[in-house]
Amino acid sequence: MNKTPLTKRYEFVLLFDVENGNPNGDPDAGNLPRIDPETGCGLVTDVCMKRKVRNYIELAQENAPSYEIYVKEAAVLNNLNKEAFQHHPDMELKEKKAEKMEAKKRDDQQILARWMCDKYYDIRAFGAVMTTGVNCGQVRGPVQFSFSKSVDPISPVDVTITRMAVTNERDAEKERTMGRKSIVPYGLYRMEGFISAPLANQTNFGEEDLELLWSALVNMFDHDRSASRGKMAAQKLIVFEHESKLGNAPAHKLFKLVQVERRPESELPRSFDDYEVTIGDAPGGVNILEKL
Repeated sequence: MNKTPLTKRYEFVLLFDVENGNPNGDPDAGNLPRIDPETGCGLVTDVCMKRKVRNYIELAQENAPSYEIYVKEAAVLNNLNKEAFQHHPDMELKEKKAEKMEAKKRDDQQILARWMCDKYYDIRAFGAVMTTGVNCGQVRGPVQFSFSKSVDPISPVDVTITRMAVTNERDAEKERTMGRKSIVPYGLYRMEGFISAPLANQTNFGEEDLELLWSALVNMFDHDRSASRGKMAAQKLIVFEHESKLGNAPAHKLFKLVQVERRPESELPRSFDDYEVTIGDAPGGVNILEKL
């Protein structure tokens, strides 16, 4: 795959909201919305957001060459790793068994890792640990997400629901069965992200990959609908583009330029219009781009 890796560093802020839904349930807490117990603010994990990006890329590219997805439902990762060895049949192996393969030479190990990067978008972007028996190496991705955190504390609500049908024959005499679902009436969440140009050079993450990432962040919620998630939408995507590979300003200072405040008249926020977003002036060597 011939492409030019990124030559600039990027950071970004994504603002997204949820209305009457559960953006990221915690399986260890009865699938309740994740919450910071000290502040009451809602949380969404980084892996949850990466899953949505992967799903969008898979839909948008339809397994186009170099845009396949490595971590997806029902994937057997070692079988995918074996494809790299099959593509390089003359490579000298340290070990070759049904569930264990490893290249003997370090240069060959790097060739396998690069082949996987070229084939799979999510490895190129997020990295992957491919040392589970069939060893294609470990790749550190240039794109990293923080945990998303709600701007204000959230107030999860447990809603009782009924179902006219029953699951088991022993419940056939019942008129209905009862259930519960947990929702957040409204929450505005903020996710911060980082894109490293030096790491992009290692995985061959290029400009086309970057534009596809922006598209995924803006559109992924429209292809991730479910009754439990309610109405989720990306509201703002603010990108900090550095003029250099190593960057021209500290990331934490750039993030402070994006201020999200609840409007004084909105005591109980129920929409994005209840908030005001202000963006400060960028320091020298940094451009601010609004993708949404």
